[in-house]
Amino acid sequence: MLGRLRRTATLPPPEQRSIELAGKPVTYTLKRSGKRRSIGLRIDDRGLTVSMPLRASEKWLHTVLHEKASWVIEKLGSWQGRKDATPRWQDGECLSFRGEMFTLRIFPALFASAPQLRGEQLHLHITDIGDEPAIEKAVTQWYRREAERVFLECVAHYAPLMQVVPRQVKLSSARTQWGSCTSRGVVRLNWQLVKMPLHLIDYVVVHELAHLVEMNHSAAFWRVVENVCPDHARCRAELRRHGIAV
Repeated sequence: MLGRLRRTATLPPPEQRSIELAGKPVTYTLKRSGKRRSIGLRIDDRGLTVSMPLRASEKWLHTVLHEKASWVIEKLGSWQGRKDATPRWQDGECLSFRGEMFTLRIFPALFASAPQLRGEQLHLHITDIGDEPAIEKAVTQWYRREAERVFLECVAHYAPLMQVVPRQVKLSSARTQWGSCTSRGVVRLNWQLVKMPLHLIDYVVVHELAHLVEMNHSAAFWRVVENVCPDHARCRAELRRHGIAV
């Protein structure tokens, strides 16, 4: 027991570092682990995190970072773009829905009510027009309801064409995936996908339904996708620009 405690105590704390990659300064968090055998890179809303073996050399670390420089810069740019696009929950803010832009209109009311889409505006009646957390909650709930409706319509259209029957369709809030499918036939679709154009929504639905035929990404899997979505490669490239995988 004492030996294990001593080994654990020798692990250094995470470090904040900076490096120039592809001509751009990049700040990252370095974590060392006694269990790792390789260097791993992860990018999320907190930025770049590098995990490396406890006794790995600085030379190896720098080699890996420079080899992955283009990927790092691209992914960090995608996350920054999403941060910049985070809406302000105020009257007049622009919101995306099924690939189109709508204006959020907020009206004071004695009683709050669910948002309603009217033309090119999303109307929200709320008791305190300055309560941004309440506005965000109301709009997010509306997005989720609409996502469920749109996704179920897509599944109802494509599942018979592909001769599959998902056991269940659920919404997800995954940070790094538009969709997933389990071996038990449960399809999960990221509710934020409903902000994307309809052809991208269709593609993600088809992609996940195809896993009910081929639970992999083999050539056979892509043939299943292509049968109902011939332009899947273009859709994948378009989705990749948003920084979330499918």
